[in-house]
Amino acid sequence: MFGLGITELLLILGLLVLVFGAKKIPLIARGLGQGIRNFKGEIKAPEDDPESRDDSSR
Repeated sequence: MFGLGITELLLILGLLVLVFGAKKIPLIARGLGQGIRNFKGEIKAPEDDPESRDDSSR
């Protein structure tokens, strides 16, 4: 994965735990997942918002 070995991944994980703390990491991951899910949903959703249309279509 991106040329990273097990040692590098463990080092990055250890640094994340030191910086954010063990209790914050699941909250950060959950927020990131929800953000990605919302982004994908907005891309797939049809343009229902009348403000998003340009004025030349009226």
